[in-house]
Amino acid sequence: MIEPLTQNEIEGADDVASARNTQVGGDHYASKAVQPWDAMGAWMSPEQFEGYLRGNVIKYMARYTDKDGLKDVRKAGHYLERLIEHLEGRK
Repeated sequence: MIEPLTQNEIEGADDVASARNTQVGGDHYASKAVQPWDAMGAWMSPEQFEGYLRGNVIKYMARYTDKDGLKDVRKAGHYLERLIEHLEGRK
């Protein structure tokens, strides 16, 4: 069974290997002071943010056979990881 994240992990501590601290498919967000999904998480309700994450999982899985193959499956997994972290943080 997967253990729930601690509050420190949920807040994205630098030493934690979480979806918030990694990027799949490049490093184009790494130079940003605020990660886009952190901004969205702050500006959206928890339910809206959950929908955003779910929508991206669906998007990448729906297109992987037509676009970037395994890279898109990895991106879907990355969003799924972040969704799990989000849901564990809401307990």
